[in-house]
Amino acid sequence: MHHGYEEPVYLISVVAKVLTIHPQTLRQYEREGLVLPSRTDGKMRLYSQRDIDKIKMIQRLTRDLGVNLAGVDIIMQLKEKIDDFEALVESLRLELNGLTKKSTQTKNPLVKHKNSYEIILFGE
Repeated sequence: MHHGYEEPVYLISVVAKVLTIHPQTLRQYEREGLVLPSRTDGKMRLYSQRDIDKIKMIQRLTRDLGVNLAGVDIIMQLKEKIDDFEALVESLRLELNGLTKKSTQTKNPLVKHKNSYEIILFGE
């Protein structure tokens, strides 16, 4: 059976065993807001593959690089913003490519080339 990347299917005991981490550590990560597993109706935690990948990153940062959990939180927030900006840049790049193709087909360029240099004067 194949599960999606974000589908919550792994119990805390399974995640703890696979990642060789104590279940209490996983609970602490949840308390800190670093990982937010889904819950069943019976309140059991279920982790997705995305959650597991986040936990692996937390382990690398804390074990290998000596970052504390507050630092991990900041790093993860910044990484999320970078991912959002990269997605926006890619979207804008695709949109620009579409506009560029359209303008070259109509022989009306979007950007007219100016001199290869400009002089900027600042007033006093």
